[in-house]
Amino acid sequence: MLAEQKLKVVEAPDTFKMEWFRVVGKTRETADTYTLKLKPRRGDGLAYQPGQFVMLYSFGVGEVPISISGNSLNGKTIEQTIRAVGPVTKALVSADIGSMVGVRGPFGRGWPLKEAEGQDVVIVAGGIGLAPLRPAIQYILRNREKYSNFYILYGARTPGDLLYKRSLPAWRGRLDAQVLVTVDRGDEKWRGYIGVVTTLFRHVKLEPSNTYAYVCGPEIMMKFTVQELKNQGLPDDRIFISMERNMKCGVGLCGHCQFGPTFVCKDGPVFSFAEVSNFFGRREV
Repeated sequence: MLAEQKLKVVEAPDTFKMEWFRVVGKTRETADTYTLKLKPRRGDGLAYQPGQFVMLYSFGVGEVPISISGNSLNGKTIEQTIRAVGPVTKALVSADIGSMVGVRGPFGRGWPLKEAEGQDVVIVAGGIGLAPLRPAIQYILRNREKYSNFYILYGARTPGDLLYKRSLPAWRGRLDAQVLVTVDRGDEKWRGYIGVVTTLFRHVKLEPSNTYAYVCGPEIMMKFTVQELKNQGLPDDRIFISMERNMKCGVGLCGHCQFGPTFVCKDGPVFSFAEVSNFFGRREV
């Protein structure tokens, strides 16, 4: 059992204060996705809650909001899983070991891990949506005695699109968690499940009154996952989703992430489904 890592109370950061972090590790996850391990130039690390995000700055290019995707056991480094889809993210994943990255934050509201103590937890992730959930997985596994049954359901398009190929076997090898992985399309080497992630629910038995669900992935995947959870009897206030869409400034000024009456960067990115059910999945909200 890994050493217990306590959740720290995170005070609101100085909105525009930037700290410089050094790239001390870099792992290629998929064809266009990398995980950077970052260590602060000064100080003891970054206190955050699983599910929160930071603004990452590439010098001379710009900054983007990225969820924190993990940290070291001693809390001295953080990890950021980044998919190269635009100029800033392409610059970040191209960073060399030893180069510097600007960090603002952490921002937002994370996963309700304290509220779920003593309960079952099911985590459902699609594609790169596993990244914002990874700190919650790490925390639960490090504090396994505080939770009851623990399920991780993860789906990706192909085996090559799976994240954390080193961590997945370790999670699946544990006797105190049920970890199921599926892909939409297998290849000649794939021996696992084939199908969308919701097909994995047939292999788990959930107790609706005793279960918290955390979900992150493409919006269409979250829509069908939430419907499956509701079909199994989970109430809306026990289903939590991460809505990282269109965030830009991280502080609610630009309006890119307005989601109904809320701003994802300020009021989320994690919401209970009870909070967003009236406008989740609707266009132009």
